Amino acid sequence: MTTNDLAGDVTSSHNVTKLEANLAKVEDLTQRLLKAMGQSRQVPAPLQGPSQELYIKAATAYMTEMMHNPAKLIEHQVEFWGKSVKHYVEAQHLLAQGKLEPPTDETPADRRFAHELWNTNPYFNFIKQQYLMNAAAVQQAVDDIETMDSEEKKRLRYFSQQLVDMISPTNFLPTNPEALALAAETEGESLVAGLENLIADLEANDGDLVVTLADKKAFRLGENLATTPGSVVFRNHLFELVQYAPSTDKVHTTPLIIFPPWINKFYILDLKPQNSMIKWLVDQGHTVFVVSWVNPDPGYRETSMSDYVEDGYLTAIGEVKKICGVKKVNAVGYCIAGTTLSLTLALMKQRKDTSVNCATFFTTLTDFSDRGEVGVFLDDDFVDGIEAEVQEKGILDSFFMSRTFSFLRSNDLIYGPAIKSYMMGKAPPAFDLLYWNGDSTNLPAKMSVEYLRGLCQDDRFATDGFEICGTTVKLSEVTVPLCAIACETDHIAAWKSSYAGVQKMGAKDKTFILSESGHIAGIVNPPSKNKYGHYTNPELGLTVDDWYDAADKHEGSWWPRWDSWLSGKAGKKVAAREPGGDDHPVLAPAPGTYVMPK
Repeated sequence: MTTNDLAGDVTSSHNVTKLEANLAKVEDLTQRLLKAMGQSRQVPAPLQGPSQELYIKAATAYMTEMMHNPAKLIEHQVEFWGKSVKHYVEAQHLLAQGKLEPPTDETPADRRFAHELWNTNPYFNFIKQQYLMNAAAVQQAVDDIETMDSEEKKRLRYFSQQLVDMISPTNFLPTNPEALALAAETEGESLVAGLENLIADLEANDGDLVVTLADKKAFRLGENLATTPGSVVFRNHLFELVQYAPSTDKVHTTPLIIFPPWINKFYILDLKPQNSMIKWLVDQGHTVFVVSWVNPDPGYRETSMSDYVEDGYLTAIGEVKKICGVKKVNAVGYCIAGTTLSLTLALMKQRKDTSVNCATFFTTLTDFSDRGEVGVFLDDDFVDGIEAEVQEKGILDSFFMSRTFSFLRSNDLIYGPAIKSYMMGKAPPAFDLLYWNGDSTNLPAKMSVEYLRGLCQDDRFATDGFEICGTTVKLSEVTVPLCAIACETDHIAAWKSSYAGVQKMGAKDKTFILSESGHIAGIVNPPSKNKYGHYTNPELGLTVDDWYDAADKHEGSWWPRWDSWLSGKAGKKVAAREPGGDDHPVLAPAPGTYVMPK
């Protein structure tokens, strides 16, 4: 659509009438909007952003830089002013000549500005270029600060970028040509639909603004998600144990138990059949069990990391052994569940418990000396706020965890979806992975603080030892054969930190695989899609950079490579096992009851 077309549509009397009717609807909807916003929770100040101390330190450091090296800062300021003023003059010159076209655009490509009017319309192009120039200047100003602590500078860089992303012209209706063009084409109906979407999200979340990422009506657990046949064969206050029905006549002797993170629900590994890792593992001849964690309420206030180990991991392993009549199992831990699996293995080492034959870790951190991108939320200003919140409420509400992880990819998980939903009135897509992403869980108060303080902040497991179940365990006590899979662009569990943790484990038999993509897509990467490749290098004594430089690149999924490793440690084939047994009656069909929304 051109600028003239836009003007012509709006000025037609027929369209003006429709537009006025839609604007009247907006007035009515505004009352619902105000009512919904009035119900929102009061988010504690420490959980809304970093403390003022960070910005005071930044300002002090910047002034120090200016005093000691004014030439460098002046040079960068003049460069920014020069670009900005030159662009303004060029735009004015073209306008004075009667040319409705933008000046030369040398700003970098940015997918937020993909609509043609950002490049062809002089007004919108001017806004875009000025924004990107200012964004680059902010980044340069942060980079110029050399006297700040490296970790503080990392935080400053991250939160500065958050502010820059937040004020992007794409995020505001008057400066978003795509949204304005659609409003004109639909006589304002897109704005009405967008406001309805906004109100619906507010009302569904008690006044909190949580952007709906996927069509919630498109999926039902057990019907078109989490459909791999199986049964709940054990249940306690902390988890349900799901055993999956075999799809082969023979299965490996040693069963496989998967511990997913309790920050989200287990069915990320059992989405649609074509990308279900659980179904794929069953089809490879493994007897697969999955732990489905309870979504805690305030009654779980005192549930600790020790409870997750004793009543979760050790209990689940014991029940699998009984059901299958075996002495050993193979275990998988994903993210925080991988961290806790490593704690459990160290504890079992001390107890001389050899129930786990081998372990696999998906995107797992055990060495927190470098906490990666998520580390910006792990300083005292945030963690103090979390501790105060959970002491009052008994749980860390899923709202806070979901929001934190979303801000690690704010343009993809917050601003982009908000623009489509609220400015353009588009319905959220029927996307299984995004549906799962919005189905998060709470965390118990005591466990949250133990994890954040003892593991993330103090890094005790990899250093002096972490106290669990009445003893102190160390990372070096993880001695079972292990395979670790990390992901190259992981925002949550940085792969280099994962590698460092594997290096410190005491196992002699170690395999490390680096998958392309991120925390989820790098793991949920079925061979049939042939989408992301992976890297391998058996030399784990190398520095992380040397390991990567010497690694072999392989096309396609790492799943078959892992299965070859896992099958070699799963024993000979025996007759397939049906779920449950005389002492373990079927309690419910998979995916169980704990995973269901309440």
